[in-house]
Amino acid sequence: MKHFLVVAYYFPPSGGPGVQRVLKHIKYIREFGWQPIVLTVENGEFPARDESLLEEIPKDVVVRRTKIYEPYDIYRIFTGKKPGTPIDVNTIKKENQSLSTKEKIAEFIRATFFIPDARIGWMLTARREALRIIKEFDCKAIYSSSPPYTCSLIARYAKKKSKLPWIAGFRDPWTGFISAPKRWFLPKIIDMNFEKSVFKQADFVECAWEGIIKDALDKYPDLDKNKFVHIPNGFDSKDFPKVEYTRNDCFTMTYTGSMYGRRNPQSLLMAIEKLLVEKKITKNDFKLRFIGRFGNEVLEMFDKSDFRERIEVLEYMPHKESIEYLIKSEALLLVVDESKESEEIVPGKVYEYIGVRRPILAIAPQHGAIADLIRQTESGLVAHQSEIDKISQIFMKYLSAWKNNNLIAKENKDLINQFERKNAAKKLAELLNELTNQ
Repeated sequence: MKHFLVVAYYFPPSGGPGVQRVLKHIKYIREFGWQPIVLTVENGEFPARDESLLEEIPKDVVVRRTKIYEPYDIYRIFTGKKPGTPIDVNTIKKENQSLSTKEKIAEFIRATFFIPDARIGWMLTARREALRIIKEFDCKAIYSSSPPYTCSLIARYAKKKSKLPWIAGFRDPWTGFISAPKRWFLPKIIDMNFEKSVFKQADFVECAWEGIIKDALDKYPDLDKNKFVHIPNGFDSKDFPKVEYTRNDCFTMTYTGSMYGRRNPQSLLMAIEKLLVEKKITKNDFKLRFIGRFGNEVLEMFDKSDFRERIEVLEYMPHKESIEYLIKSEALLLVVDESKESEEIVPGKVYEYIGVRRPILAIAPQHGAIADLIRQTESGLVAHQSEIDKISQIFMKYLSAWKNNNLIAKENKDLINQFERKNAAKKLAELLNELTNQ
């Protein structure tokens, strides 16, 4: 077994979709000759926690944790938010959504001083520990998981000092992405210099969706495109609880994940209200279930809905529990951010939706990566945010099929099975082998 260093901020007990990719990489890559040594944070500020994921870390995987100095408690005090208030779902706003004066000041500070992100304080402890791990375990390579992009800078430092090959992994683009702060010219130049240096110095750049590669090469056309490799996200069927779908008392559609800003359920709510006004359905016909973390503006949408009593909102729960809810639903709801990047975005949970084999209603661009994936796997139907009539038609089609005991997800089983997480780990191992000539 060859050892390699893994630098990851999001790692159990962190929850949410961001942790799944790196967790599954380390779980399965050991079957292909590589033993990971993980460097992560001791006291991270995670949007969600899932203690159950600690049980998924293989017993023989060494995990080293170092302290991080984060600014979020100061941010909460400054903006008048309660301790523990989720930051991400309440700072990423819809286009033209107003901010309070304190929020504007806080956003300016974030955009000016926290480069590449608010986790930059981890550099103080992580760099030294990274070199210690490399020496102690005779590591042969380095892998980093971003965002946060600070992980890439820690790995870049470790590569420079150790001369080891490095694969920089990315789940999202870097500068200019939907979650990135709007920086003025000087911090923007610094951030882009960091970004370009990572792309140039990494031996491979492993990307979860092809839009990340396109974004990087559009910004920096002189980069070597051959070093960018697409390894898609996937699902781990071993995570799926041993339960089967049984018909609910009413047509139940489930959403799991986060909602905030431009990723919101407004189009679906409007489509269902249209069906109710037209008397094509009644309130007793359906239930909408939303599981996860939601911004205040999304919670207001639920509360103001004409059918609020048919909306169930559940807080973030352990990963396996959320999958059980998916399996037990009639259909699944997927909502993609309405943004300039939305045609390229492929969230990791899309693959889990596909993996549980329930019909999907995807509110997403018609000519984008998600629409292509859903059509290829034959796992659902797609409508754009603006297509209220089409969304209502798909909802009605699924509900009617359920009433007639005919709601069955068509699927391309062979293609779906390719997205097992183990296959992604195998591809990462092949890249590591190529870099180490083994």
